[in-house]
This record gives sequence, structure tokens and C-alpha cells, in this order.
Amino acid sequence: MNPVSPSHRLSYLLLLCGALSPESALSVTNAIDTHFNKPVLLLAETYHPLINPANYLVSEKLDGVRAIWDGKTLRFRSGQLINAPVWFIEKLPTHALDGELWMGRGSFDRVSGATRRMEPVEAEWRDITYQVYELPEGAGTFSDRVAMLNTLVADIGAPWVQVLTQFNVADDQALQLKLQQIAFAGGEGLMLHRADAAWQTGRSEVLLKLKKQMDAEARVIGHLPGKGKYQGMAGALLVEMPDGKRFQLGTGLSDEERITPPEIGSTVTYRYRDLTPQGLPRFANFLRVRDVD
Repeated sequence: MNPVSPSHRLSYLLLLCGALSPESALSVTNAIDTHFNKPVLLLAETYHPLINPANYLVSEKLDGVRAIWDGKTLRFRSGQLINAPVWFIEKLPTHALDGELWMGRGSFDRVSGATRRMEPVEAEWRDITYQVYELPEGAGTFSDRVAMLNTLVADIGAPWVQVLTQFNVADDQALQLKLQQIAFAGGEGLMLHRADAAWQTGRSEVLLKLKKQMDAEARVIGHLPGKGKYQGMAGALLVEMPDGKRFQLGTGLSDEERITPPEIGSTVTYRYRDLTPQGLPRFANFLRVRDVD
């Protein structure tokens, strides 16, 4: 008899007691399964000039979906199961892997949609690669583990499983130049992983992120009412870009600016990470009202 997980036993008991419908029992099973299978990961701090980048291995920060292979299943960082095609995972090793499901620069919305389907779409998964960059619980330094990953992935022989390229930089000037090159090519930024670090989890300066945010301007065309603690104030500005696209800009507004928001017709500057496929700024933050020329 196959072993039954605690989540299956609990939902089955509730189903027998009449406390849950079959559909609800399945939902409870999935929720508990996700909770108990949530991986413990290394999370990045933000790079700052006091860091010596020569001590780190550097890679491109991918705008994909982080995915952890536990030796049997592929999961999101939340612990939720990723319904990947059998052919995509059948050659993966029994050892855990940490990496990113990626469709290329500027394709986050596509890969996010593809990996969250209950039934995988073959054509979408043919465009996805698994860019691995860590060997969870692996021995040695990060440099050692990258070398082991290269050997492991070469043995797998599946072109959609790749080791994310790691490289060295001499100093901050070289790092910033590489960031500019990546950003100009449409990349999101850089990741720095200390080369001599043992495998670990939690948030740490062992792993750093460096992104180049961009600034732009838009015209205020409306004030949207706030809710909750912002009741009676502006919850967001409705702004229009020079090409006519409109979006809401609320993040970054101070309480004072919500009480007396920028005037209709004024121009504001905002900072954003990149653009969605629809040409709208992603993670836009209000910066300031542009001074009148």
C-alpha cells in the first residue's frame, strides 16, 4: 500500500464526516500540500556600493518564474505544484535544483500564464527553459556547486535544462557597465552570489540583486478616491503617458500628497522597473511633480 500524506488523511476524514464536499476536500488537500511543501530558500538583499563585487559570481536577473525541483516534483516558491509536462521533468535528477522557468527577456507575463495552467499547453512549454542556478543542500562553495551543476546538466542532456551563466567582474565600475549592457538589451538586472558561500537559506548578503530602474513622465488626468486609511484622500492618480496609454499611479504618494494631490493637468515623474507587453509601466512609483519649465 502506498503511504498516504497527512493532508490526504485529514481531507479524507473530513469528507467521511460530511464536513466537506469532494471538491472542498480536494481544495483542502491542495492547500495543506502547498503549505507543507513550501521550500525554504535563499532570498536576496539589495546591492550597495560598499560591497566588493569581485567576491561574487554574477548572473543576469531573469524575469521568469522561480521553480524548485525537489527530486520528484516541480514547485513554485509558495510550495504550489507546477503542472509541467512529463517530458519536461522526466530527465531531472533525484537531487534538488533551484532555478527559473524562463521564456526570454520581457516575457514574464507569458511564462507566468503558461506555468499556472492546470493543464500544460505543449506549445507554450516548448518555449520554456529551466535555468538552474543552485544545488540545494549541495556541498562546498557556490563556485563548487556551479561546477557540479554544469556536470549534472550535461549528463541530463535535455536542451531545455540549462545552467544559468555565471561570470566575474573586477569592481563596481565593471559591474555597473554590465548592468547597463543587460538593461539596454532588455534585461531586468543582475544577481550576485558570493563565490565562497556554503549553501544557506533566509535573506542574506550572500545573494544580492541589482536592478536599473527607469524614470518617465505622465500627465495627471484624474484623482481616484482612497479606501480604508486613505478614505477622504487620493488613493491614486490617473495618469496618461505621451502615447495616450493610461494607468493608475498610487505607490510612492505621501500622506500630504494624497491630501493635496498634484493638480489635474500637471506632469509627474515616476520610476518603474520595465514595461508590460501592453506597454504599461510595471511596479511604477510616484517620484515627484515636474518643475514648471
